[in-house]
Amino acid sequence: MKATQGPLFRRDFTLVVVGQIVSLFGSAILRFALPLYLLRQTGSPALFGAVGAAAFIPAVLCAPIGGVAADRVNKRNVMVLLDFSTAGLILLFTLLLGRAPLVPLAAVCLMLLYGAAGAYQPAVQASIPLLADPERLTSANAVINMVDTLAALLGPVIGGALFGAFGLRPILWVGTVCFFLSAVMELFIHIPHSSRAAAGGVLSTVRRDLGESWRFVRRERPVFLSVMLVLALFNLVLSAALVVGIPVAVIQTLGMSDSRLGVTQGAMGLGGLFGGAVTALLGARLRLRRGGVVLLAASLTAAGIGAALLPGVPPALGWWVVTAMSFAVMVLSTLLVVVLSAAVQRGTPPALLGKVMAFVMAVTNCASPLGQAVYGALFENCPAWAVLAGAAVAAALTAAWSRRVFSALEAEAGDPA
Repeated sequence: MKATQGPLFRRDFTLVVVGQIVSLFGSAILRFALPLYLLRQTGSPALFGAVGAAAFIPAVLCAPIGGVAADRVNKRNVMVLLDFSTAGLILLFTLLLGRAPLVPLAAVCLMLLYGAAGAYQPAVQASIPLLADPERLTSANAVINMVDTLAALLGPVIGGALFGAFGLRPILWVGTVCFFLSAVMELFIHIPHSSRAAAGGVLSTVRRDLGESWRFVRRERPVFLSVMLVLALFNLVLSAALVVGIPVAVIQTLGMSDSRLGVTQGAMGLGGLFGGAVTALLGARLRLRRGGVVLLAASLTAAGIGAALLPGVPPALGWWVVTAMSFAVMVLSTLLVVVLSAAVQRGTPPALLGKVMAFVMAVTNCASPLGQAVYGALFENCPAWAVLAGAAVAAALTAAWSRRVFSALEAEAGDPA
């Protein structure tokens, strides 16, 4: 379906963007505060990594279900339902905090929170081609990505300040209000939708639709499979190391405060925002065949973080290096993710877009839970600098292998203009 010609920031696209800002800000402060609270209370990187891994599994499993829903149900209704449900979830967690065992309560809450986010994002991704002109698709994806990273910038900074000053409960109330307001705002969005009847039960519909997306990727776009494998490996060896390693490095190795960790993770959000702005400005001039170089540069940031944690490096200097490298890795990641998203959207029919985007997200993220669990154990038993150095080497090898894959994707995607 071709979007109606006009400016990018029309009413419905603007409402999607603003709703994303509010919803993702609430999600960002919660994803920052809940794991940090668990790490502070238990002092165990292994438990921190295990709970993070368990929380990530529903995001992987729910993404395909969200993709099926995005193609069969009004995408606005999917967003509204999930935001209202998440507001209720956080309210229930707030009421149970202190009355139920912390570890299982935090694990269940994070699992449901990540699961809702996994089902939510395919609806947003599938909405973009319906609300933006084809020639503006890369810019529209960059805007949505910038919103995500703006929330990732502000959430940890504000969450760190609130957590350090007042504890966890104010953050829980802020998150509840954010999800509720986002759901109310999304009620007023109009997204073009053609109803598709479900033949059979819910599970059979999900199975059939996911089979349809698999057959499309395997037969029509097999290069997507190679790209997904590259990104899954990179998530396993590098992204998981940074998700677990940065909080452990800042809090335990360097002995910094919660607000300092908030600044470091906020720098990651700033890096994503900067990367999104660069991508929006460059648009079609960015080339997919350079993806391997971007991944190689990202692997060097992990080496930089590891060097900052070597014995003898002053903690203050180490923190500045970790923060700077966190900014850099998000700039690089955002450049690659936005360009890849636009390439997948251009190469997928509208009727399959939600399912295919969800399939891509699920496959590329499937290795993250395993990586987080493994790295949690490694950080508990090995020096942090050695773990990150090993992650950097593994990521560099993956990047070198990926060069031909990205060149093939660019050849198949053609000229985005």
